[in-house]
Amino acid sequence: MIPNIAVIELRSPHWHMPRLWLPLFLLWIPVILLSPLILLVVCAACLAGRINPWRAMAAFWAILCGLRGVNVHVSSHDNKVLVRIL
Repeated sequence: MIPNIAVIELRSPHWHMPRLWLPLFLLWIPVILLSPLILLVVCAACLAGRINPWRAMAAFWAILCGLRGVNVHVSSHDNKVLVRIL
């Protein structure tokens, strides 16, 4: 299943941003509209690199579906970044 929501939070000693919930499913609207162009570009790039386009699309889809449940925590000194994909 593809990820639907991303949660982003930034913190520093002097500044705190509340958690930002980004609905990723809204990004699918422009992707669907641009899909014929994206498909042509991917196929052309695969043919130029001598890669099977079907295997490349299958790998991209597997990576996209595997993003669900990813938690990224980055901290440096007192600054922190949190990204969760639900």
